[in-house]
Amino acid sequence: MAAAQGRLSDGADGMDDAKDTAEAEGRAGTAAPPAFRSAVDALRAARLRPQVEVEPTPAPKRLAPFAYALEAVVVDGDQDLADGRLVLLHDPAGHDAWHGTFRLVTLVRAELEPEMAADPLLPEVCWSWLTGALQARGLTYGEPSGTVTRAGSHYFGGLSERPPASQIEIRASWTPREGLGGVPDTAAHLASWCDLLAQVGGLPPAGPGDASVVTLPQRRDPQSR
Repeated sequence: MAAAQGRLSDGADGMDDAKDTAEAEGRAGTAAPPAFRSAVDALRAARLRPQVEVEPTPAPKRLAPFAYALEAVVVDGDQDLADGRLVLLHDPAGHDAWHGTFRLVTLVRAELEPEMAADPLLPEVCWSWLTGALQARGLTYGEPSGTVTRAGSHYFGGLSERPPASQIEIRASWTPREGLGGVPDTAAHLASWCDLLAQVGGLPPAGPGDASVVTLPQRRDPQSR
């Protein structure tokens, strides 16, 4: 299994430890509390399946006093099958909407064949992939919310030779339950998120499947992309 680090394009390459540490600090450079630092350290130390390449990326600064973000891409040979972003938020004072002091926020995207995008059950199935990935690792969480969006593109004029393209996008957030010292098991949540990314990208599960997760039989073999 590969450590939670790798390569990403779109400006994520070349991040050094100093910049990574700065992103773990709060607004105006406020030193992060021990619980948040422990949660971030667990993310950095997580070991993930090798097809998912993860790197730190600048975190949003207005969602919570402290934030840390990762970007990931699912790779199969020379093909990028899916990509996403995971943000860890922390408010030591607690947040009424979260019902806790930590919150995980994610965006996951992948290209689909048009006939798969037209499946009327697709949104429910994709949401079940998220909840199933968390349940498969025995994680407890609260206040889940999110959207599943499918979009299609048709090309005309000078772009008419391109085939139609469809994309699925999952935006979601949930409150990880806190453990000893008020720190959630962020490494396990990251691993479950990578399971979701791999499933959206069409890769087979890394271990025994979870019976509560619904699969779509018409998903393409990743090797055919």
